[in-house]
Amino acid sequence: MDKKFDLEERFIIFAADVMDFAETLPRSFSNDYLANQIIRSGGSSALNFGEMQGSETDKDYINKGRIAFKELKETQINLRIMKRRKVGGEGIRETLLDENTQLIKILITLIKNRKG
Repeated sequence: MDKKFDLEERFIIFAADVMDFAETLPRSFSNDYLANQIIRSGGSSALNFGEMQGSETDKDYINKGRIAFKELKETQINLRIMKRRKVGGEGIRETLLDENTQLIKILITLIKNRKG
């Protein structure tokens, strides 16, 4: 299967890329705070997506999808704060922002489709 369409793999790659990015940030109180937050939210979005795929009911599927969505929104805001502060490599940060936005759109579509 093409990795672009393997959503679980995309979430895993995104979470790993976020972690790799966070580890490149210069050490400071504020950067450490943002790095810790983005690692948690980026990783949690992948974990909740995995739980979403294994849910037994539509209600659970939608709930896990909403949690993954919230974690992605938190990741997006962290990346935007870093952009504003000019922290981290611009290229990778913009790539992460783009993938984050795409994953949010995918989740919204999956949730809406499950709601009927």
